[in-house]
Amino acid sequence: METINRETLQADFDAFDISEELGFLLEEPLTNLPDYYRVWLDLANNLTHLIESRKLRDLVHKMPVLSPHLLSNHRELRLAHLALGFISMGYVWQEGQHAPAQILPKALALPYWLISRRLGLPPILTYSDSVLANWKLRDPTGEMEIGNMDLIFSFPGGESCRGFFIVSLLVEMAASSGIMGALEVMHAMKISDLIGIQEGLVRVTQSLKKMKETFKLMHNHVDPAAFHGTLRIFVSGWRDNPMLPRGLLYEGVSNEPILLSGGSAAQSSAIQCFDALLCIQHEDETGAFLTRMRDYMPPAHRQLIETLCSLPSLRDFLLSRSSSDLCQAYNSCISALVDLRSYHLNTVTKYIIVPGNRTMGCPLRGVCTGLNATGTGGTSLMVFLKSVRNATQKALILERPSVSRETEM
Repeated sequence: METINRETLQADFDAFDISEELGFLLEEPLTNLPDYYRVWLDLANNLTHLIESRKLRDLVHKMPVLSPHLLSNHRELRLAHLALGFISMGYVWQEGQHAPAQILPKALALPYWLISRRLGLPPILTYSDSVLANWKLRDPTGEMEIGNMDLIFSFPGGESCRGFFIVSLLVEMAASSGIMGALEVMHAMKISDLIGIQEGLVRVTQSLKKMKETFKLMHNHVDPAAFHGTLRIFVSGWRDNPMLPRGLLYEGVSNEPILLSGGSAAQSSAIQCFDALLCIQHEDETGAFLTRMRDYMPPAHRQLIETLCSLPSLRDFLLSRSSSDLCQAYNSCISALVDLRSYHLNTVTKYIIVPGNRTMGCPLRGVCTGLNATGTGGTSLMVFLKSVRNATQKALILERPSVSRETEM
């Protein structure tokens, strides 16, 4: 990134907790905690077996209430949040959609709440947990590619569970160069550096295309029946969810049930960064939902989105410059993001809508039907996805100015 000096870039990395190679992924997640927390890791590491054998709830009821005071750094807190998130989802949904737990026991609820407050995250399994912080390398000296990657914690669903979370992680990793491009555009705009803006937009476009290509791995590694019939309920929350209409009571924390959304791609900081940079206007319920999803992101990631939102409008800036090259670079970004969203919409049809319309045997007591048309975040799925895709399409600059950058200069 020649147009931004290294010092400025490093200040951005530190402020927004991102890296050049991994973007928003947590670098080198821990897999162990101090021995005091062994019971958490023992449950989380054996979660699939405990859910399938219907033993998890009984073991959680025997858990002591542990204090999070021995968790001394960010990565320990993230691992604890991840472990308690997986255990909580397993506890709530162990018996499937017809018998979700109404109360999260104090031994889970209280430390989870306290850790969440320290991290600035909600006490539910978020996208930033299950995708950004739930990975390890099988061969630590090897590459970050799907054959060399594994999950720290898993749900029932076997290879489809691993594939779903790891492919999602690799899509986020493909976004890293686009995030660098967004930073380049941000700094170039401050000094009206038109070359820097154009180069940054090209990086964003290339990144979005790479994200779509990476997303295609989903079809090789995730079976629609396993995803819809087994895995999906375990990333479902308790807000706008007909299976838990009043929410979930966190024992020892609140006397009233709490409403929280499950993890979803709407919680991807990378996608919301691109929306913010490109001035894409999501209105009404869609816009309100996406804004609320920022509360499910790590605070530093949320801050980058808000910083990009606070910039003068890139789209208006480009229109005021009457440069066809810049408008074309911007439109290429928009088109790549539309393509990614269209591909996501088609993938959702394959993995959720079509299986939901079939009669399938569900291994976990009928977990298929409760969310057939609803996203894990609680939205009306296809309506939401079409809305974000169409809002992106509307941002295209339709009448390009006739003056090229070379002529202007």
